[in-house]
Amino acid sequence: MGLRINDVAPDFTADSTAGEIKFHDWIGDSYAILFSHPKDFTPVCTTEFGAVAQLAPEFEKRNTKVIGVSVDSVEEHVKWKADIETVAGVPANFPIIDDTSLAVSKAYDMLPADAYMPDGRTAADSASVRTVFIIGPDKKVRLTMSYPMSVGRNFAEILRALDAVQATDGVPFATPANWVPGQDVIVALSVSTDEAKEKFGEVDVKLPYLRTVRAQD
Repeated sequence: MGLRINDVAPDFTADSTAGEIKFHDWIGDSYAILFSHPKDFTPVCTTEFGAVAQLAPEFEKRNTKVIGVSVDSVEEHVKWKADIETVAGVPANFPIIDDTSLAVSKAYDMLPADAYMPDGRTAADSASVRTVFIIGPDKKVRLTMSYPMSVGRNFAEILRALDAVQATDGVPFATPANWVPGQDVIVALSVSTDEAKEKFGEVDVKLPYLRTVRAQD
């Protein structure tokens, strides 16, 4: 069975550019984004890590820690960070996990259990390791996104998805298509219209099953 939304994110201990990481302890009371890459020193991944570095203040405002994982060594990660910082124009201060053992990639169902890295491998050998996981403070997977090798990830969309996850966390709301912070949210079907009016104020009943209210601060 693959890793699914609302499953507990697998815990692990691994070396990283920030030292040993005990993943659940590292998350603490924060949200976390784990984003994975098939190999260091690859062009698309370098631009993506650069985008994450540039968004560091935005993740911090959202009480969210970011961590990368690549199936290369810490030594290679440290060298690669210099390139990332050249492209991004800012420091890449988030940790990158050493997953040369493939333990994290396999635990997160990004590679099959019998996968191994051949000598002289290329990024294509671990191409499936291009996934984003948003994980809550309860250590449960809230959202996943997987991308092919040829498509660079849109970190503005990942940030928007994080906002949506946080806006609906523990409250009877959902977000409509293309929602961004500040827009109305959808009332859950488990809440009657009268209950919604009492709790949240004015309710816009577009359809009996599609009712929106102003997002709560």
